[in-house]
Amino acid sequence: MRRYGATILDAEGLVLSANERAFFRDVNPFGFILFARNIESAAQINRLCDQMRDAVGREAPITIDQEGGRVQRLSAPEWRAWLPPLEQAQRAGTEAARSFYLRFRLIAHELRQCGIDSNCAPMLDIAFPETHDFLKNRCYGADIESISALGRAAAEAMLDGGVLPVAKHIPGHGRAVADSHFELPSVDVSREELIASDGAPFLALNDMPMGMTAHIRYPQIDEAPATLSKTVMELIRDELGFDGLIMTDDISMKALQGDLGDLSRAALAAGCDVILHCNGTLAERRAVAEAAGEMSETAQARAEKALSQRITPSDVDISALEAELEALLNGRVYAS
Repeated sequence: MRRYGATILDAEGLVLSANERAFFRDVNPFGFILFARNIESAAQINRLCDQMRDAVGREAPITIDQEGGRVQRLSAPEWRAWLPPLEQAQRAGTEAARSFYLRFRLIAHELRQCGIDSNCAPMLDIAFPETHDFLKNRCYGADIESISALGRAAAEAMLDGGVLPVAKHIPGHGRAVADSHFELPSVDVSREELIASDGAPFLALNDMPMGMTAHIRYPQIDEAPATLSKTVMELIRDELGFDGLIMTDDISMKALQGDLGDLSRAALAAGCDVILHCNGTLAERRAVAEAAGEMSETAQARAEKALSQRITPSDVDISALEAELEALLNGRVYAS
């Protein structure tokens, strides 16, 4: 079997161009990611997903950022609108874990109806007082125990719904006071504290099929950003025990400076399994794909293990799930 390309790539619009089809056929990316520019209707998304999978000749995973709240590519009125995760956790109180299961089971149902079978969630970053506003209300809580419980509920709901979860941003983005989309945050924390605090939810969910790195520099551990740091990647594998497939956060984010091909090679050399590249030209996507090449044998094994967890979901009563969630969020007891 031909090895997967060590990339997850995007498309420019609502359909694949002839050039994109030929490019994807040539480089055989492991998977794809969708953005708002790729979304018009459920029927159109299904056609686009079919085109992507046809281009590589297999059921490639297709992921999306559908956290709910500020970050959701499928939006109202065609799809459900969601509270920010932190607000939902606070409103649900002692029933927060159940509410997150219901939330992400419904999200999984919507994704599968569109042909999407992965989601860049749960987000396991801790909400600290200093957490940057771009991240804070996307968090699930301010303590390890609740984040781990809600992250587990979200992940199990997605797996039950036939959607592969991606735990992010490993080993922890919560302390960052800068937005890594625009600059490289630096978090001055010791190795021991990082493992015991920020990394602890990832340790609790180290059996997740996939994870996504944080573009964060931890100067007490390494001068290189986590995505490019062999030392931090070894910490993730050895200390946090995370053995799932690890993708980079978008390699083109401004937190990382340099040539995209060089960055891709450096991330793979550090220990990432696959390069996520978003929002670039076809020439930039080609440069990343050529630099990344095919997956290593170890990465391929992790990829196959992750894909083996995709299931065809059992039928559920969607209306009943919606009613139960509404009751939980409004302080009522749900009577089935």
